[in-house]
Amino acid sequence: MRLDVVTIFPEYLEPLNVSLVGKARARGVLDVHVHDLREWTYDRHNTVDDTPYGGGPGMVMKTEPWGDALDEALADGYEAGAHSPVLVVPTPSGRPFTQELAVELSAAPWLVFTPARYEGIDRRVIDEYATRTRVVEVSIGDYVLAGGEAAVLVVTEAVARLLPGVLGNAESHRDDSFAPGAMANLLEGPVYTKPPEWRGRSIPDVLLSGHHGKIARWRRDQAFARTALNRPDLIERCEASAFDKKDREILSILGFAPEPGGRFWRRPTAVEE
Repeated sequence: MRLDVVTIFPEYLEPLNVSLVGKARARGVLDVHVHDLREWTYDRHNTVDDTPYGGGPGMVMKTEPWGDALDEALADGYEAGAHSPVLVVPTPSGRPFTQELAVELSAAPWLVFTPARYEGIDRRVIDEYATRTRVVEVSIGDYVLAGGEAAVLVVTEAVARLLPGVLGNAESHRDDSFAPGAMANLLEGPVYTKPPEWRGRSIPDVLLSGHHGKIARWRRDQAFARTALNRPDLIERCEASAFDKKDREILSILGFAPEPGGRFWRRPTAVEE
């Protein structure tokens, strides 16, 4: 996979040289190119922003540097043999970034990121490149950052670990929170390792039993419990048909009931006056 990032802060992307992503780059699984947007400015102040039309606070990133930078980054990629680029635009107004979207992006051979600053990029830039390639506007959460570089790191890490050869064990992400399949709408439960006792706290007996069926059931029940506590909305959006008999039993214990439409809803808790 090829990654291109256009930014006014190339140093912000240094973490792409460490950990799993750095190792993937060293092995040639990832081909990362970071471009300094200011190299495509044409005044002595290297200006990349201007005041917004219509008035209001803040500044808007200009069309010219972005257009020239993206043209050159795309031309360089095509010349190197890359194809089918996806323009990934980090923005609070974008599509929520989920594990499902990470899996989708991991199948793309080439991602081009446009992390913005200030009030964002002049909309004409996004509209222009949407006529040339696929554009995905992505939000990593319901909050606003000073810039999109942190979002680039988040998306890259989530996508890169799904690429063949990046994780030491290819099955490591199978039971992750939100992983496609049985964990699609569940949070992963607690995990444990040696020693078997620490500061008076021991390992749940079932994990020491060697009974793989019981361990799998315990882990799934723990996933339901954590999801019910922290993200009950995930359970409520699932079709009841996604759960087996044992799943329904634990959901009932956790306060969920099936509705006629085929989904589960959380029963209201009685409140004493």
